[in-house]
Amino acid sequence: MTDKILSPKDFTHKTTLTVRFHEVDMLGVCNNAVYINFFETARLEYIKTAGLMPEKGIFSDGKIFFMVRNEINYRSHAYYDDVLEVYSRISYIKNSSFGYDHLIIKQKTGEIIVDGKGVVVYVDPKTRKSISLPDNFIQKVKTFEPTVQILRD
Repeated sequence: MTDKILSPKDFTHKTTLTVRFHEVDMLGVCNNAVYINFFETARLEYIKTAGLMPEKGIFSDGKIFFMVRNEINYRSHAYYDDVLEVYSRISYIKNSSFGYDHLIIKQKTGEIIVDGKGVVVYVDPKTRKSISLPDNFIQKVKTFEPTVQILRD
């Protein structure tokens, strides 16, 4: 199954990161596992920008979200000191989960380095079982991300 590779115009949010020395491997390229960290950094910036961060900061409201899936497609390589543009969006919302799309582009050349997806589940802090996403969360996402698909029952 091949998914269409997204482009920057498909996103409402961008985070800019620079590849640091400790993120490159002995071949001189950004290590493949580091891109998952870039996605995570971009997601945190996304939730801040979209107004989804609790007023007193992350973890302050007792709500728990688990990252349950990460998918990444490696298209090219980044190297030390490359400036990368990390594009992120919430593409869909289901009952208790939502999906992210990500795209990382080398700023200097416009070359796609990686693209990927992630799934996050909202869970009850006591039972650790999935529960329905709150309506205010969905409304904030819809306001920030008008093209989000709502796939709730």
